[in-house]
Amino acid sequence: MTDTQKRIAAAMAAVMYYLQAEEELAALQFAPSAAEAAALAGPKLWALNGRQTQMQLRNLMQLRAFGRMA
Repeated sequence: MTDTQKRIAAAMAAVMYYLQAEEELAALQFAPSAAEAAALAGPKLWALNGRQTQMQLRNLMQLRAFGRMA
């Protein structure tokens, strides 16, 4: 390779490296963080079902306890 070819190859490599770094930076800026990703995912259905079941059980226990007192 001649000096001119080496310079051209070095310049092309530098430009490609710069473009790759810019793409990575842009991808990081637009990627949601872990908290945002969790918020976008929404509530977990198993957790909601478990909470609802617990609330129903407590309600039935209260009805049974107050029903026998009366």
